[in-house]
Amino acid sequence: MPLISNFPALALPTAVRSMLLALPAVCLAGATFAAGGGDSSPPKPTQTTKECKVGRIWDEDKKRCVKIKNSSLDQDGLYQTVRELAYADRLHDAQELLTLAADQHAGWVLTYWGFTHRKLGNTELANVYYEQAIDADPANHLARSYMGQGFVKEGRLGDALAQWKAIRATGGTGTWAEASLRLALETQQTQSY
Repeated sequence: MPLISNFPALALPTAVRSMLLALPAVCLAGATFAAGGGDSSPPKPTQTTKECKVGRIWDEDKKRCVKIKNSSLDQDGLYQTVRELAYADRLHDAQELLTLAADQHAGWVLTYWGFTHRKLGNTELANVYYEQAIDADPANHLARSYMGQGFVKEGRLGDALAQWKAIRATGGTGTWAEASLRLALETQQTQSY
């Protein structure tokens, strides 16, 4: 039975409740979902989050923790480390690392700028980044999901529902992005990632 059926009629507008009740239940059994791609598993901790202090990340070439600006990460390593830092709630470190991304207009970069700003409480700025990511790629399901979860937290359920519908319309049905936003709409509780 979907979770929203247990909520009072006033908890969600009738149109939202009807739309969500019509969907098959999505199993999200107890998993903690991480920021990143459509990957629903948390990033594996590396030396960056196990050994390095705030403001530093592991440099594989140097085999030690270094200041973020002195990192020798390639772009894929940068993405993986931003994801790990975001998951570890080292949001300022993730933002500092994001400044090193070669393409500041890449969808993942814009999405993570939005994500880190939303988690830091800068909702308006987060939405600017999410909108830029979505403008560049309307099928950026992760940006839509994170933006929608921000809307749920603000009580803007109609805006969140619009993002959920857009995820489904652009091929995102069954993804972590779609399922987590659906759950947020059902429960009015957002995921930590």
